Amino acid sequence: MAIKKTDFTYSAHSEPHKIRTKQILKEHPDMRKLIGKNPYTIFAIIGLVAFQITAAWLVSAQSWWVVFAVAYFLGAFADHSLFVMIHECTHQLLFKNRAANRWASILANTPQIFPSAISFEHFHLKHHSFQGVHELDADLPSKWEAKLINNSFLGKAIWLLFFPLFQFFRLPRLKEIKSVDGWVITNFVVQVVFTVAICYFFGWHGLAYLLLSFFFSVGLHPLGARWIQEHYLTHNEEQETYSYYGVLNNVSFNVGYHNEHHDFPSIPWNKLPQIKSTAPAYYDSLQSHKSWTKLWLRFLFDREISLFNRILRKERGSISVKQSYNSTLQQ
Repeated sequence: MAIKKTDFTYSAHSEPHKIRTKQILKEHPDMRKLIGKNPYTIFAIIGLVAFQITAAWLVSAQSWWVVFAVAYFLGAFADHSLFVMIHECTHQLLFKNRAANRWASILANTPQIFPSAISFEHFHLKHHSFQGVHELDADLPSKWEAKLINNSFLGKAIWLLFFPLFQFFRLPRLKEIKSVDGWVITNFVVQVVFTVAICYFFGWHGLAYLLLSFFFSVGLHPLGARWIQEHYLTHNEEQETYSYYGVLNNVSFNVGYHNEHHDFPSIPWNKLPQIKSTAPAYYDSLQSHKSWTKLWLRFLFDREISLFNRILRKERGSISVKQSYNSTLQQ
Protein backbone atom coordinates (compact mmCIF):
# COMPACT_ATOMS: atom_id res chain seq x y z
CA MET A 1 0.00 0.00 0.00
CA ALA A 2 1.36 3.42 -0.98
CA ILE A 3 2.41 5.77 1.81
CA LYS A 4 0.61 9.07 1.32
CA LYS A 5 2.62 12.14 2.36
CA THR A 6 0.67 14.97 3.95
CA ASP A 7 3.49 17.47 4.42
CA PHE A 8 6.91 18.40 3.09
CA THR A 9 10.19 17.13 4.52
CA TYR A 10 11.82 19.76 6.72
CA SER A 11 15.57 20.18 7.10
CA ALA A 12 17.49 21.97 9.83
CA HIS A 13 20.60 22.06 7.64
CA SER A 14 21.64 24.64 5.07
CA GLU A 15 21.35 23.85 1.37
CA PRO A 16 24.20 21.55 0.26
CA HIS A 17 25.66 23.42 -2.68
CA LYS A 18 27.75 26.18 -1.10
CA ILE A 19 29.52 23.66 1.13
CA ARG A 20 30.25 21.31 -1.78
CA THR A 21 31.49 24.20 -3.93
CA LYS A 22 34.07 25.16 -1.31
CA GLN A 23 35.22 21.56 -0.96
CA ILE A 24 35.58 21.08 -4.72
CA LEU A 25 37.46 24.35 -5.20
CA LYS A 26 39.84 23.41 -2.41
CA GLU A 27 40.65 20.07 -4.07
CA HIS A 28 40.34 21.25 -7.69
CA PRO A 29 41.31 24.95 -7.88
CA ASP A 30 41.52 24.67 -11.68
CA MET A 31 37.71 24.49 -11.70
CA ARG A 32 37.73 28.28 -11.58
CA LYS A 33 39.04 28.29 -15.17
CA LEU A 34 35.63 27.05 -16.34
CA ILE A 35 33.90 30.15 -14.98
CA GLY A 36 33.08 32.69 -17.68
CA LYS A 37 30.77 33.74 -20.50
CA ASN A 38 29.73 32.05 -23.72
CA PRO A 39 28.63 34.80 -26.14
CA TYR A 40 28.13 32.22 -28.91
CA THR A 41 24.97 31.12 -27.10
CA ILE A 42 23.22 34.06 -28.77
CA PHE A 43 23.39 32.16 -32.07
CA ALA A 44 21.54 29.24 -30.49
CA ILE A 45 18.85 31.68 -29.36
CA ILE A 46 18.54 33.21 -32.82
CA GLY A 47 18.40 29.76 -34.43
CA LEU A 48 15.73 28.44 -32.06
CA VAL A 49 13.57 31.57 -32.42
CA ALA A 50 13.88 31.36 -36.21
CA PHE A 51 12.97 27.65 -36.06
CA GLN A 52 9.79 28.35 -34.10
CA ILE A 53 8.70 31.22 -36.35
CA THR A 54 9.34 29.11 -39.45
CA ALA A 55 7.44 26.16 -37.99
CA ALA A 56 4.51 28.43 -37.11
CA TRP A 57 4.44 29.63 -40.71
CA LEU A 58 4.63 26.10 -42.13
CA VAL A 59 1.75 24.75 -40.01
CA SER A 60 -0.43 27.83 -40.49
CA ALA A 61 -2.15 26.24 -43.48
CA GLN A 62 -2.20 22.68 -42.14
CA SER A 63 -4.84 20.62 -40.34
CA TRP A 64 -5.19 20.92 -36.58
CA TRP A 65 -3.76 17.43 -36.02
CA VAL A 66 -0.59 18.53 -37.83
CA VAL A 67 -0.36 21.58 -35.57
CA PHE A 68 -0.64 19.35 -32.48
CA ALA A 69 1.82 16.76 -33.76
CA VAL A 70 4.51 19.24 -34.80
CA ALA A 71 4.13 21.10 -31.51
CA TYR A 72 4.49 17.90 -29.49
CA PHE A 73 7.36 16.28 -31.38
CA LEU A 74 9.35 19.37 -32.46
CA GLY A 75 8.08 22.61 -30.97
CA ALA A 76 8.21 21.34 -27.39
CA PHE A 77 11.92 20.58 -27.71
CA ALA A 78 12.66 23.99 -29.24
CA ASP A 79 10.73 25.81 -26.51
CA HIS A 80 12.35 23.74 -23.78
CA SER A 81 15.74 24.73 -25.16
CA LEU A 82 14.63 28.36 -25.17
CA PHE A 83 13.87 28.01 -21.47
CA VAL A 84 17.46 26.88 -21.01
CA MET A 85 18.64 29.91 -22.97
CA ILE A 86 16.60 32.23 -20.73
CA HIS A 87 18.17 30.46 -17.77
CA GLU A 88 21.66 31.16 -19.17
CA CYS A 89 20.78 34.83 -19.62
CA THR A 90 19.42 34.98 -16.08
CA HIS A 91 22.83 33.96 -14.75
CA GLN A 92 24.51 36.45 -17.13
CA LEU A 93 26.41 33.70 -18.88
CA LEU A 94 26.34 35.24 -22.38
CA PHE A 95 27.64 38.78 -22.04
CA LYS A 96 29.34 40.91 -19.38
CA ASN A 97 26.66 43.57 -19.73
CA ARG A 98 23.52 42.76 -17.74
CA ALA A 99 21.25 44.67 -20.13
CA ALA A 100 22.58 42.68 -23.09
CA ASN A 101 21.77 39.44 -21.30
CA ARG A 102 18.26 40.68 -20.57
CA TRP A 103 17.63 41.64 -24.19
CA ALA A 104 18.85 38.19 -25.26
CA SER A 105 16.50 36.66 -22.70
CA ILE A 106 13.55 38.66 -24.03
CA LEU A 107 14.40 37.51 -27.56
CA ALA A 108 14.46 33.87 -26.42
CA ASN A 109 11.10 34.41 -24.74
CA THR A 110 9.26 35.65 -27.84
CA PRO A 111 8.07 32.29 -29.30
CA GLN A 112 6.79 31.27 -25.86
CA ILE A 113 4.03 33.92 -26.06
CA PHE A 114 3.81 34.47 -22.30
CA PRO A 115 6.16 37.26 -21.05
CA SER A 116 8.20 35.46 -18.43
CA ALA A 117 11.93 35.98 -19.13
CA ILE A 118 12.57 38.91 -16.79
CA SER A 119 10.21 37.64 -14.11
CA PHE A 120 12.06 34.33 -14.21
CA GLU A 121 15.30 36.20 -13.49
CA HIS A 122 13.82 37.89 -10.43
CA PHE A 123 12.53 34.66 -8.92
CA HIS A 124 15.14 32.15 -10.07
CA LEU A 125 18.10 33.90 -8.45
CA LYS A 126 16.30 33.65 -5.10
CA HIS A 127 15.88 29.91 -5.72
CA HIS A 128 19.67 29.61 -5.74
CA SER A 129 20.19 31.78 -2.69
CA PHE A 130 17.26 30.49 -0.63
CA GLN A 131 16.76 26.93 -1.83
CA GLY A 132 13.97 25.33 0.18
CA VAL A 133 12.74 28.55 1.84
CA HIS A 134 9.02 28.61 1.17
CA GLU A 135 8.71 32.41 1.25
CA LEU A 136 11.47 32.98 -1.31
CA ASP A 137 11.88 29.87 -3.46
CA ALA A 138 9.38 29.97 -6.34
CA ASP A 139 10.43 26.49 -7.41
CA LEU A 140 8.65 25.04 -4.37
CA PRO A 141 4.96 24.15 -4.70
CA SER A 142 2.60 25.85 -2.28
CA LYS A 143 1.06 23.69 0.42
CA TRP A 144 -2.46 24.20 -0.98
CA GLU A 145 -1.10 23.17 -4.38
CA ALA A 146 0.36 19.93 -3.02
CA LYS A 147 -2.87 19.13 -1.16
CA LEU A 148 -5.01 19.84 -4.23
CA ILE A 149 -2.96 17.66 -6.59
CA ASN A 150 -2.52 14.88 -4.03
CA ASN A 151 -0.83 11.69 -5.26
CA SER A 152 -3.29 10.58 -7.93
CA PHE A 153 -2.49 10.08 -11.61
CA LEU A 154 -5.21 12.53 -12.67
CA GLY A 155 -4.08 15.22 -10.25
CA LYS A 156 -0.44 15.00 -11.31
CA ALA A 157 -1.39 14.93 -15.00
CA ILE A 158 -3.45 18.11 -14.56
CA TRP A 159 -0.56 19.70 -12.65
CA LEU A 160 1.87 18.96 -15.46
CA LEU A 161 -0.58 20.12 -18.14
CA PHE A 162 -1.12 23.48 -16.44
CA PHE A 163 2.30 23.77 -14.81
CA PRO A 164 2.86 27.43 -15.83
CA LEU A 165 -0.45 28.44 -14.25
CA PHE A 166 0.40 26.72 -10.97
CA GLN A 167 3.71 28.57 -10.95
CA PHE A 168 1.86 31.85 -11.48
CA PHE A 169 -0.39 31.19 -8.49
CA ARG A 170 2.71 30.81 -6.28
CA LEU A 171 3.58 34.48 -6.69
CA PRO A 172 1.37 35.88 -3.86
CA ARG A 173 3.41 34.00 -1.25
CA LEU A 174 6.69 35.48 -2.54
CA LYS A 175 5.96 38.92 -1.13
CA GLU A 176 9.58 39.95 -0.59
CA ILE A 177 10.46 39.71 -4.28
CA LYS A 178 9.73 42.68 -6.54
CA SER A 179 7.67 41.30 -9.41
CA VAL A 180 7.19 44.37 -11.65
CA ASP A 181 9.76 46.84 -12.94
CA GLY A 182 10.66 48.55 -16.21
CA TRP A 183 12.26 45.43 -17.65
CA VAL A 184 9.17 43.33 -16.88
CA ILE A 185 6.99 45.90 -18.64
CA THR A 186 9.38 45.93 -21.63
CA ASN A 187 9.19 42.13 -21.77
CA PHE A 188 5.38 42.37 -21.77
CA VAL A 189 5.28 44.96 -24.58
CA VAL A 190 7.65 42.95 -26.77
CA GLN A 191 5.52 39.83 -26.28
CA VAL A 192 2.32 41.67 -27.19
CA VAL A 193 3.87 43.03 -30.41
CA PHE A 194 5.27 39.60 -31.31
CA THR A 195 1.96 37.82 -30.64
CA VAL A 196 -0.03 40.32 -32.69
CA ALA A 197 2.43 39.86 -35.56
CA ILE A 198 2.08 36.05 -35.38
CA CYS A 199 -1.71 36.30 -35.47
CA TYR A 200 -1.61 38.75 -38.37
CA PHE A 201 0.81 36.79 -40.57
CA PHE A 202 0.14 33.17 -39.56
CA GLY A 203 -3.40 33.22 -38.16
CA TRP A 204 -4.79 31.13 -35.33
CA HIS A 205 -3.00 27.96 -36.44
CA GLY A 206 0.38 29.64 -36.10
CA LEU A 207 -0.48 31.07 -32.70
CA ALA A 208 -1.89 27.74 -31.52
CA TYR A 209 1.32 26.00 -32.56
CA LEU A 210 3.40 28.32 -30.39
CA LEU A 211 1.02 28.02 -27.43
CA LEU A 212 0.97 24.23 -27.65
CA SER A 213 4.75 24.12 -27.97
CA PHE A 214 5.01 26.17 -24.80
CA PHE A 215 2.66 24.03 -22.72
CA PHE A 216 4.12 20.75 -23.99
CA SER A 217 7.67 21.95 -23.28
CA VAL A 218 7.01 22.35 -19.56
CA GLY A 219 4.14 20.00 -18.88
CA LEU A 220 2.41 16.85 -20.03
CA HIS A 221 5.38 15.64 -22.04
CA PRO A 222 8.52 13.64 -21.14
CA LEU A 223 10.34 17.00 -21.06
CA GLY A 224 8.13 17.90 -18.10
CA ALA A 225 10.08 15.36 -16.04
CA ARG A 226 12.86 17.94 -15.80
CA TRP A 227 10.89 19.80 -13.13
CA ILE A 228 10.59 16.56 -11.14
CA GLN A 229 14.20 15.55 -11.72
CA GLU A 230 15.78 18.68 -10.32
CA HIS A 231 14.59 18.77 -6.70
CA TYR A 232 11.88 16.18 -5.99
CA LEU A 233 12.79 13.41 -3.55
CA THR A 234 12.62 10.39 -5.84
CA HIS A 235 15.36 8.30 -4.20
CA ASN A 236 15.70 9.35 -0.57
CA GLU A 237 14.84 12.19 1.78
CA GLU A 238 18.37 13.52 2.22
CA GLN A 239 19.45 14.41 -1.32
CA GLU A 240 17.44 17.40 -2.51
CA THR A 241 19.05 18.07 -5.90
CA TYR A 242 19.43 15.53 -8.71
CA SER A 243 21.16 15.58 -12.06
CA TYR A 244 20.05 13.93 -15.29
CA TYR A 245 22.70 12.30 -17.50
CA GLY A 246 20.56 11.09 -20.39
CA VAL A 247 20.64 11.60 -24.13
CA LEU A 248 18.25 14.58 -24.12
CA ASN A 249 21.01 16.73 -22.67
CA ASN A 250 22.28 16.84 -26.26
CA VAL A 251 19.22 18.82 -27.37
CA SER A 252 18.64 20.63 -24.05
CA PHE A 253 22.04 22.30 -23.68
CA ASN A 254 23.15 20.13 -20.74
CA VAL A 255 20.38 21.43 -18.48
CA GLY A 256 20.28 18.03 -16.79
CA TYR A 257 23.56 18.75 -15.00
CA HIS A 258 21.65 20.34 -12.15
CA ASN A 259 23.83 19.55 -9.16
CA GLU A 260 26.76 20.83 -11.16
CA HIS A 261 24.89 24.01 -12.05
CA HIS A 262 23.84 24.72 -8.46
CA ASP A 263 27.41 24.17 -7.29
CA PHE A 264 28.84 26.45 -10.00
CA PRO A 265 26.12 28.79 -11.38
CA SER A 266 28.75 30.95 -13.10
CA ILE A 267 29.84 28.18 -15.48
CA PRO A 268 28.00 28.19 -18.86
CA TRP A 269 26.02 25.26 -20.26
CA ASN A 270 28.75 23.99 -22.63
CA LYS A 271 31.19 23.41 -19.76
CA LEU A 272 28.84 21.77 -17.22
CA PRO A 273 29.93 18.19 -18.12
CA GLN A 274 33.52 19.21 -17.33
CA ILE A 275 32.53 19.90 -13.72
CA LYS A 276 31.53 16.27 -13.27
CA SER A 277 34.58 14.94 -15.10
CA THR A 278 36.92 17.18 -13.08
CA ALA A 279 35.48 16.17 -9.69
CA PRO A 280 33.85 12.76 -10.31
CA ALA A 281 34.10 11.66 -6.66
CA TYR A 282 31.60 14.35 -5.69
CA TYR A 283 29.02 13.57 -8.37
CA ASP A 284 29.31 9.83 -9.01
CA SER A 285 28.37 9.27 -5.37
CA LEU A 286 25.07 11.14 -5.80
CA GLN A 287 21.82 9.60 -7.04
CA SER A 288 20.92 10.73 -10.57
CA HIS A 289 18.47 10.09 -13.40
CA LYS A 290 19.21 8.63 -16.82
CA SER A 291 15.76 8.88 -18.44
CA TRP A 292 13.28 11.74 -18.35
CA THR A 293 10.63 9.53 -19.96
CA LYS A 294 10.98 6.87 -17.27
CA LEU A 295 10.87 9.50 -14.51
CA TRP A 296 7.85 11.18 -16.12
CA LEU A 297 5.89 7.93 -16.13
CA ARG A 298 7.02 7.07 -12.62
CA PHE A 299 5.88 10.46 -11.33
CA LEU A 300 2.47 10.03 -12.92
CA PHE A 301 1.81 6.46 -11.77
CA ASP A 302 3.77 6.09 -8.52
CA ARG A 303 1.39 7.08 -5.70
CA GLU A 304 4.29 7.44 -3.27
CA ILE A 305 5.51 10.47 -5.23
CA SER A 306 3.56 13.68 -4.79
CA LEU A 307 4.28 17.41 -4.65
CA PHE A 308 5.08 16.94 -0.96
CA ASN A 309 8.30 15.16 -1.98
CA ARG A 310 10.35 18.31 -1.44
CA ILE A 311 12.73 19.56 1.25
CA LEU A 312 11.86 22.82 2.98
CA ARG A 313 13.90 24.81 5.47
CA LYS A 314 12.39 27.41 7.75
CA GLU A 315 15.63 29.05 8.83
CA ARG A 316 17.11 31.22 6.09
CA GLY A 317 19.79 32.81 8.25
CA SER A 318 20.58 36.50 8.52
CA ILE A 319 21.16 37.11 4.80
CA SER A 320 18.98 39.86 3.38
CA VAL A 321 17.26 39.48 0.03
CA LYS A 322 19.44 42.22 -1.49
CA GLN A 323 22.67 40.67 -0.19
CA SER A 324 21.59 37.27 -1.49
CA TYR A 325 20.79 38.68 -4.94
CA ASN A 326 24.18 40.38 -5.24
CA SER A 327 26.10 37.33 -4.01
CA THR A 328 24.34 35.08 -6.51
CA LEU A 329 25.28 37.40 -9.38
CA GLN A 330 28.90 37.50 -8.24
CA GLN A 331 29.38 33.72 -7.91
